[in-house]
Formats: sequence, C-alpha cells, structure tokens
Amino acid sequence: MSVRTMMLACVAVIGLAVAGTLAFSPWTGPSVAQVEAPVAPPSIANRIVPQTSSDMRLSFAPVVKAASPSVVNVYATRIEQQAVSPFANDPFFSRFFGQERFQSRPRESQSLGSGVIVDAGGVILTNRHVIEGATDVRIAVSDGREFAVDVVIEDGQTDLAVLRVREPGAVSFPAVRFADSDALEVGDLVLAIGNPFGVGQTVTSGIVSALARTGVESSDYEFFIQTDAAINPGNSGGALVDLDGNLVGINTAIYSQTGGSVGIGFAIPANMARLVAEAGISGGAIVRPWFGAKMQAVTADIAASLGMAAPHGALITEVAPGGPAERAGFRSGDVVLSVDGIGVDDPSAFNFRLATKPIGQTTQLERWRGGVTEAITFAVEAAPVAGSDMIAVITGNSRFSGTSVRQIDAAFAESKGMPYDARGVIVTAVEPGSPAEQMGLRVDDVILSLNDVAMDTAVKFSETASRRVRTWQIILQREGRVMRSIVSG
Repeated sequence: MSVRTMMLACVAVIGLAVAGTLAFSPWTGPSVAQVEAPVAPPSIANRIVPQTSSDMRLSFAPVVKAASPSVVNVYATRIEQQAVSPFANDPFFSRFFGQERFQSRPRESQSLGSGVIVDAGGVILTNRHVIEGATDVRIAVSDGREFAVDVVIEDGQTDLAVLRVREPGAVSFPAVRFADSDALEVGDLVLAIGNPFGVGQTVTSGIVSALARTGVESSDYEFFIQTDAAINPGNSGGALVDLDGNLVGINTAIYSQTGGSVGIGFAIPANMARLVAEAGISGGAIVRPWFGAKMQAVTADIAASLGMAAPHGALITEVAPGGPAERAGFRSGDVVLSVDGIGVDDPSAFNFRLATKPIGQTTQLERWRGGVTEAITFAVEAAPVAGSDMIAVITGNSRFSGTSVRQIDAAFAESKGMPYDARGVIVTAVEPGSPAEQMGLRVDDVILSLNDVAMDTAVKFSETASRRVRTWQIILQREGRVMRSIVSG
C-alpha cells in the first residue's frame, strides 16, 4: 500500500470515527472474516481503510526522509547604510548642526530563508526576495555543512533565483524530483519543508486549499498554489512536496496581518519553477514565449455582451502589429478559453500556461469569437531579441556619457506596460557618478527628443547625444509624465 493511499485511508477512518460518535451504540466486535473483508457503504466502497493497529500508526516520516535532505537553509548577508543619529532625517536638526554630523555608516545584516537542491552538482532554487541585494550568500545542508554559493539567476518575473555551490568538491548533493503541478487537486495532502524564523529545518502538513490564486504578489506570473500547511517567515524558497516526496511548489508568501501563519500560504507551482531551475542548471538565460496581445478578465457584463454562458477566459483588448497573435489570426475582442485543453479563467492563468510551453512547440488554443468556439494551432515563439543597432551606450566627452539605451519595439513596450506604438529610446542603465547620473537621468526614462530631434531609434540617439553643443533641450517621459528640461552641454 502506498503512503498516499494509506494517508487518505487515515483521513477516511478519522471521518468515520467522528461520525460514529454521533450515534454511539454498544459494539460486540466483528468476526475475523468481517475484519479481513469489511462491507463498506457505497460512498467509501473504493477506499482502502486501515485493517490493523499497525496500519493506524501511519506517519509522514518516510516522505520527510526522502525529501528533507534536498531542502537547505539560505543565509544572505547585506550591507545597509544606517544613520548614526535618530535625527538624521530631520531637516531642522540637519540644517542646525550640519548634514555631515548625520552621515550614515554601513551596517551588516543577515536574512534567513530556505532553498531546494535541484541538481546533484549543487544547484539550488530559492525565492529572489530571499537573496535580493545580498553581498554574500551561503547555504547549510541538512547535516549542518555550509557552502558559499554564487547567484546564477535572479528572475523578478517569477520571484525565483538559482544559486550554485561555489566549490562543491566531490560532494554529490541530493536533488529533489519535480512533480507535475498541473496534476494537483484541491484537497491533496502536502508537506511544507523550510527554516521558519531561523529555528532550523521544520516540516508542516496540510492540504492544497486552492489552485491558480492571483493577486498575491506583484510578479508577472501570478498563479499560486494555496495551502493551509503552516508557512512562516524563513520558509520562503522552501519545498512544498506531495506524499511521494516530489516537489510540487516553492513556498513563497503568506497571508497574515501579524506576520505569523494563519493557514493561508502560497507556493509557486513546480512547472514554472522547473523552467527557471533548468535554465540555471544549463547556465543559460530564461527565454519565455511571447503571445503579442494585451488581455483583460471577462466580467459578467462582458460575458453577457459576448453571448457567453459564464464569465471565463482572457479577453484580447489589443494585438501587437506583426506579433505572433496577429499572425495566428487573433484580433481584439477574441476570448482565449483554454491552452492545450486546460481552461484559463483570466489573463494571469493564460500567461502562466503559455509561459510553461517550450519555445518552438505548437500548442492548441481554444478561441471564442462571435458565439463560435474554435481550436487554433499556435506556434510558441520568443520575443524578438534586440539587435546591436537597437542598443546604444554613450561614452567619452558627452553630457550623456554613462547612459545605455534601448530602442522600443512592440514586445519591449508590452513588457514595460507601454502602448505598442510607443516611440523613443528607453534608458536601461546609468553608470554611477557619470555625467548622465549628475544630469538626473534614471533607468526607465523614455527619451522622446533632444534639441527638437525625435529619438525614434538608438542609432539616432547615439549620433545626437555624442555631439558637442552649448545646451540640451530634453523631452522625456518618466512614470507616465512628460518632462521638459534644459541642461548645459
């Protein structure tokens, strides 16, 4: 009998025992034959219930022994600036005593989290927010040994990061096995393994409370597994495993007003985590599919106006000119109902489903248009890569020296939440201490024109910004606002 079957059996027996207490009557005991071949009511006829006292002493221990060696503690060290006086931010005291009296000084801080070994060579998967901004990251395996690690990937779109042991030596690390998170169902038993509050490796149990949760974190791929297994600060990056000891999710967030567990935790599904882990193992970059359309959820009113029986699917509101969606025949007003037969309830669900498809593969999308449902074969493509002519780096004796910009195309505009027809060049980097930084340029500024010359290509920006002039008239867009300024050349 498998562990999963026995655990479900325990749940069934506990339910029957509770029901029995509501109508208790004296029991004389069944015969041996009755114990060996119980006659079950139709509602549990297909379940296997424990037969002996040894069956009743079931435990999660075999699952924990299989999975826990793959879970590590993550220690991230950061250098933060700390003011030497509580009055440092007070303008009155700063003006009266002088700002130099309140200069900040560096302070070392350390945060704790968890991680999961995904490759025997020492590759670990964790949450990005666990190691973000860290100057030194170390892991401790289950037997207490510590290893220095390098950060291989930081993926802000999924809040995942990949670490690699710096000097593994001859050590072979116990790697976890990935499960198919699409096979999860609400009610499945799961275990959460991590390092809550830094007390050491801890295991909690629960069930899958819900699937496809959105609105939890501000990541691009919101599609979380919800569980009531206790998850607390420090569990981030740890493992959510099934009763076979396989990884079904990476614990990443909790819902709490106190900072402690209230039985509502969230995990990134294993099917998404696997893609990031594979990129880290291979040493490559994460390449994701691009659909080339903007979407919104189908509300009850929208569903009624489209003649749909119920509000579900992702409504296309805008299509990128020349993008994959347009070439596949999609247009504004279409509703995508499913991806490879799995229904999608909103744009987040669609984005997640598409993001887990390999580049170059074809997938079947179900489309609703004008009251007709049809299957569309869609070729999964990556967003176009910016060529060398779409990128410019300004150096030398220029007011814009230290600026890196990228020409805006439809795919990049979508990633930045901009209209598909957005124009200009966007600042991708500003070198610290450079003339560009001193001038006030920031990352994500969109430079629209310089001295009345429209900056519609990176080549034009490079040619214009390298000139020597007395003054610069700059028009740029910052956080949705158009700003105009004049600076010296």
